[in-house]
Amino acid sequence: MIGPGLAVAATGVGAGDIIAAVVAGSRFGLVIAWTAVAGALLKFVLAEGVARWQLATGTTLLEGWITRLGRPVRIYFLAYLVIWSFIVGGALISACGLAGHALFPALSYRAWGALHSAAVLCFVLIGRYNTFENAMKLFVGVMFAAIIAAAFGADIEVGPLLAGIAVPRVPAHSAGVVLAVIGGVGGTITLLSYGYWLREKGWTGPEKIVSARIDLLAAYALTGLFGVATVALAAATLFKGGVVVEGKEAALRMATMLGEKGGGLGAKLLLIGFWGAVASSLVGVWQSVPYLFADFVRLSRGGKPRGDVGRTAPYRWYLLFLAATPVLLLYVGKPIWLVILYAAVGALFMPFLAGTLLYMLNRHDWVGESQANGRLANLGLILSLVLFLYLAVAGIVGKAG
Repeated sequence: MIGPGLAVAATGVGAGDIIAAVVAGSRFGLVIAWTAVAGALLKFVLAEGVARWQLATGTTLLEGWITRLGRPVRIYFLAYLVIWSFIVGGALISACGLAGHALFPALSYRAWGALHSAAVLCFVLIGRYNTFENAMKLFVGVMFAAIIAAAFGADIEVGPLLAGIAVPRVPAHSAGVVLAVIGGVGGTITLLSYGYWLREKGWTGPEKIVSARIDLLAAYALTGLFGVATVALAAATLFKGGVVVEGKEAALRMATMLGEKGGGLGAKLLLIGFWGAVASSLVGVWQSVPYLFADFVRLSRGGKPRGDVGRTAPYRWYLLFLAATPVLLLYVGKPIWLVILYAAVGALFMPFLAGTLLYMLNRHDWVGESQANGRLANLGLILSLVLFLYLAVAGIVGKAG
């Protein structure tokens, strides 16, 4: 009963989520641990909405957007998808390169990044969904086993950690960090991939909603646990040492301090966990995001749904674009105009997702009485909408400033 949810959760836990958790733990310690749990809960609400829409209507959420919400949504989605793919693809390749170089310094981080991208491209082209799902389960096992083992060896204070989870507190000057952790946990556009993985799994019809909820609950429980363990590791190493970290080197700095504190094993475990997280994201994004483009092309042409989307030409062309073009960012960096454009269209995606789910799942004539939102689902989606709208405005204002 568990599979697609682990894929979407593992894909959603990337370098940015780990860095946000490390930065939060290094600045504010264990009192901030609740943010990882809150982020996992909100992303569960969104993923459950994506699943419920599809199982109730028989169409993906993307198909619902395009057929029911009009042309402006189509234009916005395509622009966001292409820009997101380029920027996030480059970030994932870079993160895999950093992790590979930290574990095996013989190759540069650029070489490791390009090698990861090429290897995952071949894996997706050759493998079927079952192979992909099993690989993601293996990645989840590696990343969680490594991070939890590193956490056990880091002398984490269990009492304060449990208090930090159970009693939400927002220390002075921590609002931005709190929102970054909550907003980052569990993915963005990759949440839409869950619908395609449901189809690959053969889960269709409203009777499968219970299975989907169990699947997602298990997946996001692990996501929350991973986030909590990362915050706790940062608190036990960086916060106690009075070290505040920023940027993509944050996780590697924490690994270095673990090595200095308790020998090389803790550092290696953390690096393996970091590699498992970013490599699973790379595999998940390379496998799933071309589904979105291929489905977009089909819908734009008025074609009927296909069960073998992964074997279509649009899927393969977009996979090649995703695997090849972001490698350029390893060598030339991100042009400032692309960063600004990404910030402008990307900041609005999560509130757009929450807002459209809130609207569409309250349309009883679209989803039926039994699958329409109840009070709890509406509350969760409203909270998600408010949070992500605030993050969008703050992000746009920050870029403008």
